[in-house]
Amino acid sequence: MSTPMKEILACQGRVADRTPNAVRGAFLTAQVLSDRYDLTIKKVGMEFASACDDWTVSLPQAHVTLAAMQYETEKNLVSGNVQFTAANTCSASLASLPLVAKYHPDAKVLWIDAHGDFNTPAITESGYLGGMVLAAATGYWDSGYGSGLKARNIIIAGARDIDPQELALLERADVAILSPKDATPEAIRNAIGDTPVWIHIDWDCLEPGIVPAAYKVQNGLAQHQIRLILQSIKPEQILGVELAEFEAADNAEECDTALSNILDIVEPLFDGLVSRRQP
Repeated sequence: MSTPMKEILACQGRVADRTPNAVRGAFLTAQVLSDRYDLTIKKVGMEFASACDDWTVSLPQAHVTLAAMQYETEKNLVSGNVQFTAANTCSASLASLPLVAKYHPDAKVLWIDAHGDFNTPAITESGYLGGMVLAAATGYWDSGYGSGLKARNIIIAGARDIDPQELALLERADVAILSPKDATPEAIRNAIGDTPVWIHIDWDCLEPGIVPAAYKVQNGLAQHQIRLILQSIKPEQILGVELAEFEAADNAEECDTALSNILDIVEPLFDGLVSRRQP
């Protein structure tokens, strides 16, 4: 059984951020979880201004941040620590997923996201690095940060915005894709089985308005739906938890509401892994 670590990584370096609020969102997420569960926040990464650039620019720029994320992830996987990460974008998972595959080859990756994130440089329509993460981790293109993840070990839950060529590649790779309607706790539990699991949540998986995200898509997962999914996973199976793509609003009240919703969603998961801070 893995041991929950007493810290949470806050990715504070640009990893293809196209908006200025994702880095702040990652830190605020880490902060509310730290306050409730007495976790130490460890900032990781090198700051750059957000920009609407192509992966050919954002990937090299993210090197210091991704290398630091890999260092921390490997350290935790070797030590048997459950890793908690608050990330600004999905691109941070370029660092973690290959190491999950290296140390736990049969682990499942539960990727809760509105998107497939299975584009390659040859088929990407947007050039956004975050939309290419799973394809890199499974070796369909070389990000420079490794691969080795078995496509059949990926479960994408809540997907509803997938490009045509991306969908064709996902189907050829035999990745499990569950629509919001089909992403029930029972379906997730059956897909994971008794194997270790790495959990990634991109907040655009939700119905828009619950947690602000840059790439919102209508007809998403409900707040209670994700909570029930997380509640159905045995704590001893969990290797790591990544929470990504929260666009922290400038309006304080809106931001506080979103953070309260995040805490409510992940509460069953964190309560099963770490103790709450004593009042």
